[in-house]
Amino acid sequence: MVNLTWLQTYVTLVETGHFTQTANKLAMTQPGVSQHVRKLEQHYKQPLLNRIGKGFELTQAGHRVYQQAQRTLGELAGLEQQLSTDDPFNGPVRIASPGSLGLELYPLLLNLQSKHPKLSIEYSFAPNTGVERDLVARKLDLGLVTRLGERPDLAYQPFGEEALCLVTPATVPEPTWDSLMTLGYIDHPDGPHQANLLLGANYPEYQQLSQFIKRGFCNHISLILEPVAQGLGFAVLPKFAVSSFAKQEAIRVHGLPNPIAEPIYLAQRRHQALPTRLQSIISEIASALGQIEASSN
Repeated sequence: MVNLTWLQTYVTLVETGHFTQTANKLAMTQPGVSQHVRKLEQHYKQPLLNRIGKGFELTQAGHRVYQQAQRTLGELAGLEQQLSTDDPFNGPVRIASPGSLGLELYPLLLNLQSKHPKLSIEYSFAPNTGVERDLVARKLDLGLVTRLGERPDLAYQPFGEEALCLVTPATVPEPTWDSLMTLGYIDHPDGPHQANLLLGANYPEYQQLSQFIKRGFCNHISLILEPVAQGLGFAVLPKFAVSSFAKQEAIRVHGLPNPIAEPIYLAQRRHQALPTRLQSIISEIASALGQIEASSN
């Protein structure tokens, strides 16, 4: 039987990509990390890493061992959690999503925690790639993303959708092509993707975002509409980010002939055993998203 400590060291090494960082993270020495890798190679009777200078790449066998080690350690961690506490409203819940979703869901989960104080909600705001990365690194229990990823070590489940909105200053009565060209565009990290989806489906003139004058950029989800409210440009944002903006009287959300919504996916580690409290959180979020969609129709 392979030593689980060797497997944990190996998984951490692969995920950090650095021997020194692995040693620091696991409170080991760097030679100790190398020794665990050698032990695994001796156990499986083949090399797992190709050393390249101070770095390395995985061999084919190394990839297979890493994938199996992830599953094994994840299942054991899940079992340990379930055995230690299987209360549906007791224990930590680490979850992350892109910012707009977080603005809607984090207050709902805090309300749930206020009813069940033994819950500990740890909510992170991150782009899709960051959510996936932290899930793989076991820094999260659950993630919500707005595109179907391609990580083989993660499982994705359709979970809902969030409408995209065209937002202008309140002084703009109709979002004609000419008025948008005159206004210019307020950019944000997901802006190009979301603008391509919504504008491409509704304006025959639209080819790419660079057709508009870029009036500014903001990466803080709660402040992206601030320059729009001040008349400096238009933006394309998900509905939850728009509805949470404080200065609703200063902006106008326009209905378009072809509504577009971004899908929402629940992401988790493949073969991850979910304790009851995580299943409860999933049910709560699904219910909340379902009620929001129903009220929007």
